[in-house]
Amino acid sequence: QLVESGGGLVQPGGSLRLSCGASGSSLANYAIAWFRQAPGKEREGVSCISAYGTDTKYADSVKGRFTISRDDAKTTVYLQMNSLKPEDTAVYYCAAEPYGVLTCTLKFQYDLWGQGTQATVAS
Repeated sequence: QLVESGGGLVQPGGSLRLSCGASGSSLANYAIAWFRQAPGKEREGVSCISAYGTDTKYADSVKGRFTISRDDAKTTVYLQMNSLKPEDTAVYYCAAEPYGVLTCTLKFQYDLWGQGTQATVAS
């Protein structure tokens, strides 16, 4: 089971760091992606990282502002979100799939999903 944390309320221009972990197991062999869903909108891919960390991808709307990374122990994947905008307000979900060893995708082909964490950007 995937568990997200780190959401909250932040002012425009602020930062949040989201974390994704797997309770009782490692994420070493999984590609991990972050998706988000804003009220009234479809879920969209935000960023992903391959299992080996050799490939990362970002949605155009977050390029240059968000950074995805995974820790050396391969137990946690982070999404550092800087220069946040009100349009970044959404529930953020992490997802995992075991086939993205060297590459990852922002398509909806992930097997495991977390429950989501709310990020709200407002003044």
